[in-house]
Parts: sequence; C-alpha cells; structure tokens
Amino acid sequence: MKSYRIPEMAKKYVEYDMIQAHTELPEFPESRIRLLFTFLANQRTPLIHSELYSLVVLLVQFGMDTHDMIDSESGRLGEKDMRSRQLKVLAGDYYSSRFYQLLAQAGQVEMIRRISNGVTEVNKLKVSLYMRMKQLKLTAEEYVSQYVRIKTELFQAFTSVLDDKMALIWTELLHGVGRCEVVMDELIRSEKPESFDGSWGYWHVMDSGSDEEKRRLTSDLANEPAFTSSLLAKYDVRGQLTEKLKQSVQQVQSLASKLESDKLVRELQQLGDSFLRPVMPAASAFE
Repeated sequence: MKSYRIPEMAKKYVEYDMIQAHTELPEFPESRIRLLFTFLANQRTPLIHSELYSLVVLLVQFGMDTHDMIDSESGRLGEKDMRSRQLKVLAGDYYSSRFYQLLAQAGQVEMIRRISNGVTEVNKLKVSLYMRMKQLKLTAEEYVSQYVRIKTELFQAFTSVLDDKMALIWTELLHGVGRCEVVMDELIRSEKPESFDGSWGYWHVMDSGSDEEKRRLTSDLANEPAFTSSLLAKYDVRGQLTEKLKQSVQQVQSLASKLESDKLVRELQQLGDSFLRPVMPAASAFE
C-alpha cells in the first residue's frame, strides 16, 4: 500500500502567498480524504489512480468549503474585507477547476462526470438545508444528519469503483466519519458564543428550550453574548456534543471490526483517536 501523502501533494495547488496573506482558508477535509485513499489503495486490486482520485476530491471539496466561508451579508465593506471576499471567490473557483484539468490529463472522463454530479447534489442539499433553517423547520438531530450528507455526498461517487466487499461497508464508514467531523465542528463552534446562531446548540434549544428562550432566539437578541453563553451553560452543549462524539467514534470502531484488513482497522483506529484527542487528551478512541 502506498503511503498517505495527499495533503503534501495538494499544497502546490492551494498555497499561494497572496491568498494566504489576504484571506482565511478552510482546513483540508483530512478525515474523509484519508478514509477514501485508504479504501481505494487497500482493495484486493488497488486502484492505480487512488492518489489522483483522492487529490482531486480534496481540491473540489476545498474549493466548495472556501466558497462556504464567503460572508454573504450585504452592506459596504472595507478594502481589506472586500479583498478577502474576492479572493475567496477566485480561490474557490480555482481549486474546484483544477480537478477537471488533472482528471482530463489522465483520461478519466467518466470520473469527471461522477464528481460533477456529486457537486450538483451537494449544492442541492445546501439549498434545501438553508431553506429549512430559514423556515425554522429543523430539529437538532436533522441538522446533524443534513450536514453529514453535505460532507459525504461528494465521496459517494467512488462507491462503484470499490470491490464488492469494500463497497458494502464504505458508505456506513463514510457516514460515521462524516458524523464525527460534523460533531467536532460543532464542538469547536460551541467555544464561541458569537457563533451560537444556527449551530447545533441553537437547534437543541429550539427543540427543548422554554417559549421565552425560543422567542429570544428568533429575535434581534439572538446573538447577545451573555444570552448565548447562558444557554451554552444551561443546556451543557459542550458536554452533550462530547458524548455524541464518543458515540460516533464508537460506531466507527464497531464498523471497523468487520473489516478483514488489519491495515484498514489500524487506519480507522488512528482516525478515531484523532477526533477524540483534542477533547479527551488522555483517552483512546478504542478503549
């Protein structure tokens, strides 16, 4: 099996001084990319394009994630903020476009079609989620489930190129790792009261909070730091999310035990540990 070096390969496509100096970029979708590469390269008949496929999906996902960071608020922006917004638009377009070039050079026209269809489906899911959020027709669990679909839909394009045995468990493991990512993102978000609006904590309070709390959440007071901090503490949002993360990692552990490859099991153990380490330094994901 080839060693995993996708992030290093991607750097020459994404690291540009002007972009890094003037705007913030998202993190690489490391967990999903590592899972994809491990499956593609660890089959009974490893794919010769396992690195190429993993690299182009990283670039496409990175491009979409960059676009998602664009501030959509209207109003006048300062020169610095305007430059940052413009660079995010251009950078996202550039990263996304490189996958066409790389796959076309390798003669992988069919994979271009599959990934393009995946991008279309992801955008549909984002629009659907946005509309449900605007209409307040969403529960906290639905919020997580919808974001897991958004994070994993693009990667479903590779199910058909996996061996039958690998394909059977791929979708379940992809969903499990995606859920770990979503919960971890929400844990990080829970550290910032100013990011409470629209978060898992927000939808949890909309599910379980008092009528007065719900009223305030849908008013101009929703982002008042003292109010959101009190809700984070009252509903133990961080504690609940930490427990959800542990459960999600355990699900990945249970699925990993069904694999015949010791290499794959070890990779998934390390992946699980990487999620729990920031919130439970002394814990192992598979204890």
